[in-house]
Amino acid sequence: MDILKIVLTIIFVIDCIALSAIILLQEGKSAGLGTISGVADTYWGQNKGRSMEGALVKSTKFLAILFILLAVVLNLGVFN
Repeated sequence: MDILKIVLTIIFVIDCIALSAIILLQEGKSAGLGTISGVADTYWGQNKGRSMEGALVKSTKFLAILFILLAVVLNLGVFN
């Protein structure tokens, strides 16, 4: 059981570092005055899910879920 705890802890640390890096790579979500007049609804705004920003958002969600699951598993106390 000690080996499993060490492996999960290493994965948890790698997940924390990756999650921090991906969050810092993302653009700010502050919308300017362009959204009032509808300028933000351009081709790039419609296809944001296929862009690099969309990939960062998806990977952030995945890493955040992994972070929460690993935090819960490591704090259950079954490894003592």
